[in-house]
Amino acid sequence: MTVPALTLSASGRPAGDSDAEVTCESDVTGDAGAPGDAHSILERQRARESSARTYARSFPIVPARAHGMTIEGVDGRRYLDCLSGAGTLALGHNHPVVREAVQRTLDSGAPLHVLDLATPEKDDFTDALFETLPKEFADRARVHFCGPAGTDAVEAALKLTQTATGRRGVLAFTGAYHGMTAGALATTGSVAVKEPVPGGGAAGGEVTRLPYPYAYRCPFGVGGERGAELAATYTERLLDDPSGGVVRPAAMILEAVQGEGGAVPAPDTWLREMRRITRERGIPLIVDEVQTGVGRTGAYWAIEHSGAVPDVMVMSKAIGGGLPLAVIVYDRDYDGWLPGAHTGTFRGNTLAMATGAATLRYVTREGLVERAATVGARMAARLDGLRSELPLIGDVRGRGLMIGVEIVDPDGPLDSCGSRPVAPELAARVQEGCLERGLILELGGRFGSTVRLLPPLVITDEEAESVLERLTEAIAEAAQAAEAVKAAKVSKSAGGSGAAGVSGRAA
Repeated sequence: MTVPALTLSASGRPAGDSDAEVTCESDVTGDAGAPGDAHSILERQRARESSARTYARSFPIVPARAHGMTIEGVDGRRYLDCLSGAGTLALGHNHPVVREAVQRTLDSGAPLHVLDLATPEKDDFTDALFETLPKEFADRARVHFCGPAGTDAVEAALKLTQTATGRRGVLAFTGAYHGMTAGALATTGSVAVKEPVPGGGAAGGEVTRLPYPYAYRCPFGVGGERGAELAATYTERLLDDPSGGVVRPAAMILEAVQGEGGAVPAPDTWLREMRRITRERGIPLIVDEVQTGVGRTGAYWAIEHSGAVPDVMVMSKAIGGGLPLAVIVYDRDYDGWLPGAHTGTFRGNTLAMATGAATLRYVTREGLVERAATVGARMAARLDGLRSELPLIGDVRGRGLMIGVEIVDPDGPLDSCGSRPVAPELAARVQEGCLERGLILELGGRFGSTVRLLPPLVITDEEAESVLERLTEAIAEAAQAAEAVKAAKVSKSAGGSGAAGVSGRAA
């Protein structure tokens, strides 16, 4: 198959072709570039990989080496990685602690795959994981090793609670993201990923969608604490309404900070209310910590900010130290499923257990949880301080090193919460401008209008400063470009009106 070459601007996006693959401008082949340069590799990817590619469309680069927060492409260009494998790389790329754990395990001759048999590495990982849990939860906890992806762990959590309660339905929230397999997709909020799938991915029971407290775009149009109070009140009254249409469900699943939903943190008071509401009604509470876990939000687990103790925690991404691993940890009272009730070939990833244990302990030992809180608050404050200077910034939010910057149309009308309309095109320009400046970050949130920052927990002060500088420049450039377009339209409109007026007078 012959694939036509694409000529790109520095942004890396072919104009007017949203589905086209992107390629790097440079065809310099570094030592790590064989076989072929970036252009050729990206063309082959376009020809051979599925149309479901995602990140490859946004970032026209071919990484060859990586260390810490820095990625180097085959063309020799370096980037600061503020995506971190969607939050997987708590210690950044190729951290010495992770590399040492890999080498030690390989040198030991440990079996790399033994299904769910006990191994010293698995035992040690379980010890390390339980050491991070709130004591009252850890004392009653059971762990189940799942297929090595967060979505399979979500499936396991749903199956666990359905088995334990004998019920089927699930309570989930607007803006949620829980994965791409059937049950996880059903609980996910995004219409775009559900609409092409017959039934929206629904499997194993009905999903009732509840309002998640989102202060900037409050579902009740009031925002702030009052919006969160209304969300809790709505949930409680709906569940208690004999004509509300909701049969008592098997579980409620939520994120303490919505990641793909746009780095939206739930108020601690609302989280405590969800715990009270579910406990009083005998509904297990599942907290999805796949992206928020291992210190990212400034607590080891995001739910700890609220003091609420869930029945089930879903964990993946950073717990494997950069290698695939997923588990659920749950209260032993729910441990009622039969042997083989949730199984999978790749539940015994020995290397991931070794790197995971090393990462979990390093995060604790080096105080990276506290550092995430400190650095994240500093970065968020700096960005929030730019809102008057750069009105494209509608909202800055998040927790720890999980930060969202919502890009808006500064000339759009204010809604009842004082918020401007989303501006996904401007957000895409910001992302492109960041890439031009050597900064990788992703978009998320409603309409893809939120710039998301997920740097590794080991980000240095100098790197944080560089991220802020590059992002600020990209936002300012996008604002200037938007102003230029607007001015051109005004000028064209004025010119057209003038011509029409002259023509009319001549007639």
